[in-house]
Amino acid sequence: MNKYKKGDIVKAKITKIENYGAFAALDEEYSGLIHISEITDKFVREITDFVEVGDVINVKILDIPNKSNGLKLSAKAVNNNLYKNKKRGIKETVFGFYLLKTALPNWIKKKMEEIDKKN
Repeated sequence: MNKYKKGDIVKAKITKIENYGAFAALDEEYSGLIHISEITDKFVREITDFVEVGDVINVKILDIPNKSNGLKLSAKAVNNNLYKNKKRGIKETVFGFYLLKTALPNWIKKKMEEIDKKN
């Protein structure tokens, strides 16, 4: 394998994402794995927070296993900020806080009645 050597920084296209890392193609012949621990120095809950299939990023070749075209790659060694900054979890509705605003007075009234009954 003379085309690449350990320590080279090259462009790679993300081709597949698994829980343990992202696979990336350097060219038609060579590809490798960016292990989850090599994505970033930050905590990685979802790899897709940092890279997605189709992204082209710079990677550093960490190791070249014998008799294999599969390389060990690192994104964190050359990329300062891959974070995609996606919003997760809460999805805003067209009503926003309107439903809470309309329900709140009734909730307060009911709670006040419960308090009055205890006294």
